Amino acid sequence: MGMAAGAAIVGNRPIVEVLFVDFACLAMDQVINQAAKYRFMSGGQGVVPMVLRTQGGAGNSLAAQHSQSLEALFYHIPGLKLVMPSTPYDAKGLLKSSIRDSDPVVFIEHKLLYMTEGEVPEGEYLIPLGKADVKREGSDVTLLTYSYMTLKCLEAAERLGVEAEVIDLRSLVPLDKECILASVKKTGKLVIVHEACKRGGIGGDLAAMVVEEAFFDLDRPPVRVAGKNTPIPFSLNLEKLCVPSADDIVEAVRSLG
Repeated sequence: MGMAAGAAIVGNRPIVEVLFVDFACLAMDQVINQAAKYRFMSGGQGVVPMVLRTQGGAGNSLAAQHSQSLEALFYHIPGLKLVMPSTPYDAKGLLKSSIRDSDPVVFIEHKLLYMTEGEVPEGEYLIPLGKADVKREGSDVTLLTYSYMTLKCLEAAERLGVEAEVIDLRSLVPLDKECILASVKKTGKLVIVHEACKRGGIGGDLAAMVVEEAFFDLDRPPVRVAGKNTPIPFSLNLEKLCVPSADDIVEAVRSLG
């Protein structure tokens, strides 16, 4: 990671491939104290155009040290950008934009998304960072999510019997606040869904932002659906109980009345 930061500083655009996001903990000094700080500490004279590409999330009984959702660690650090796609199309377009970006980008793909399929054009295309995607339009409730939970939200939306709008953030830093607030203004109800532990999760920050900036557009307080505050067990049955399901999302929406 340190070699990549140095290579980026002198004009290259390296991509560091880390098999599991859990392993990135071994290189956090280089990510947080070096790559993320260099532009600021050089007064803007230097940039670090590097990508940390890795995968996270639970699935396939890989146990506690290979199943974490650690995006909130990177989200908290000024100077880093954070991207988490949910489809093959988005993954290609966002990765290309991340490589071209002048700041260090943490690009996290969920391990279960590797088993999904989708159309990916052969030609060149870019998806700008900081632009959410409305994966399903609706007027009754907003389901705000990212990464693998986008698929769970779409599944829940089909079962709800109401017009649920599903917003896939795609990019957490920068964040498409305009898209979020416009949807909340339209629906008046917000359910935030992420796989990471609820305590200290990104959902809390998103809920606070909506309450601060769109309080009077809400008919009900925002609801968070998130993972349990526990390490992920090795047992597949126990693992499934620790992360949100479509049933959990349906129940959360119905609790809003």
